[in-house]
Amino acid sequence: MPTSPTAPGTATGTGRAHAAPPRQRVLAQARFEVGSLLRNGEQLLVSLVLPAMALVGLHLSTAPSLGPGDRTALAVAGVAALCVVSAAFTSQAIATGFDRRYAVLRYLGVTPLGRGGLVAAKVLATLAVEVVQLALIAVLGLALGWRPAVAGLACAALFVVVGTWAFVALALLLAGTLRAEAVLAVANLVWVVLLAVGGVVVPRTELPAGVSHAVGLLPSAGLGDGLRSALVAGELNLPALLVVLGWAGVATALAARLFRFDD
Repeated sequence: MPTSPTAPGTATGTGRAHAAPPRQRVLAQARFEVGSLLRNGEQLLVSLVLPAMALVGLHLSTAPSLGPGDRTALAVAGVAALCVVSAAFTSQAIATGFDRRYAVLRYLGVTPLGRGGLVAAKVLATLAVEVVQLALIAVLGLALGWRPAVAGLACAALFVVVGTWAFVALALLLAGTLRAEAVLAVANLVWVVLLAVGGVVVPRTELPAGVSHAVGLLPSAGLGDGLRSALVAGELNLPALLVVLGWAGVATALAARLFRFDD
């Protein structure tokens, strides 16, 4: 009798199981992460509806000040930075914190996916969600009259990738060291603070002088400044990129050292 091909991860005739290749495992987990997010109404509200409402509100109003330049372009850049912070930090911190509480991470950590594969899957899932977010913001911005600086699109993509790295690392550091309830409170509080005075939507140059210099050292300000330079002026903001890269490196090292898979 002919036998059917053995699927990845199933037992063979020798009685041993063969795991799927690492790339396939990571992509499968990333698809699961994206699907979980898209089925969560609260996460969809934070990821899609609120950024779109923020963009329309900034376009129609004159406050807060977004600095010199086309207001719609500045608003698009700021809301794009907000999308990255929301998806890479707030959503990932809360999701990972509760996965850790309910022992999901512990079980995934001992599967063929492994801990490194789990982290890679979370980064890929976050980038996939951000593509949807940024596409929505771009279409909405174009409808409102935004005309992007085409020369800066590659620079903007670089900041999105590096910013995602930095904020996912910070999310894992938070979710891997605090209990789930504390992660929920801290992640939401940090989101509000960064939105208000973190240089995300409102440029740090519009904050009081003493505050502006300190805020400039935050990854949120580096991301916001970098996206504004790219999408409004078509330029690479190297100091802002170095700030975000610095946070990404430090947060990654701390998360690798301190992250606990058990609650």
